[in-house]
Amino acid sequence: MTTPAPIDVPDGFAASYGAHGPAARAWLAGLPRLAGEFLDRWSLRLDGRPAYGMASLVLPVLRSDGTPAVLKLQQPREETAGIAAGLRAWNGDGTVRLLDHDDGTATQLLERLDTTRPLSSVADDSEAIQILADLLARLTAVPAPAGLRRLSDIAAAMLDQVPKAVPALRDPAEQRLVRRCASAVAELIGEPGDRLLHWDLHYDNVLAGTREPWLAIDPEPLAGDPGFELLPALDNRWDEVRATGDVTRAVLRRFDLLTEVLGLDRDRAAGWTLGRVLQNALWDVEDGKVTLEPVQVAITTALLPPR
Repeated sequence: MTTPAPIDVPDGFAASYGAHGPAARAWLAGLPRLAGEFLDRWSLRLDGRPAYGMASLVLPVLRSDGTPAVLKLQQPREETAGIAAGLRAWNGDGTVRLLDHDDGTATQLLERLDTTRPLSSVADDSEAIQILADLLARLTAVPAPAGLRRLSDIAAAMLDQVPKAVPALRDPAEQRLVRRCASAVAELIGEPGDRLLHWDLHYDNVLAGTREPWLAIDPEPLAGDPGFELLPALDNRWDEVRATGDVTRAVLRRFDLLTEVLGLDRDRAAGWTLGRVLQNALWDVEDGKVTLEPVQVAITTALLPPR
């Protein structure tokens, strides 16, 4: 088969991803060649304009038998290491189906879904959160395959970072919130769980499909407790949460629905959700921020028992 003409990397993706540094820019420079290589290797034909997210370029393609698919190109990094293993374990049950994969380059050939219809397009938030909860229940029912990153290791690393990170926050009240989140993690770290977690399941990471009405995309697979999965679902459409006039009540409504559908112990799920807040806080401090995101403060306040 003749090697296809190299693709053009969209300017927007080149600018945004290239800002991550020299390694990212070097990877971008090799993208046209890489795309051409896999179009040839997997006998694919381009079938539309490239799309992109924060860290990947996606090419709509047709397979040799005419089946629509997408070729996903992303720089190999820690977050991509378990994607193929996770998608194979789910085997398309609630997730996009993996059709082919190259470990060395993290390149994926995936079932094509409808990118014009993310779950965020569902106007009724109660309906959307129910769909997300049902998907999470299915995904976390699967035991994590061997070799994935483990929540136990991530939690231990977070606790090690807390003493240095907390003083960087300007507000003493926010410092206390982060320490309470760390205390919740410390209580749970001995039982980190063994389920297969998506780690980033929010409304825009669920797309309409043909095999099933809705399918999850873009996992960052992790072995751990399903309670660690809930935060992205809690802060979706935050403007609508604020518009209710009672943020705590709105957060708890979502939290209660999620824990009920997933069959989780409420206190344990709250503790691991605070662990996710802790992770976000540590990332923000690492990026040079000195205050917590208001959304994170509001969710933490809703879930923490009063003192």
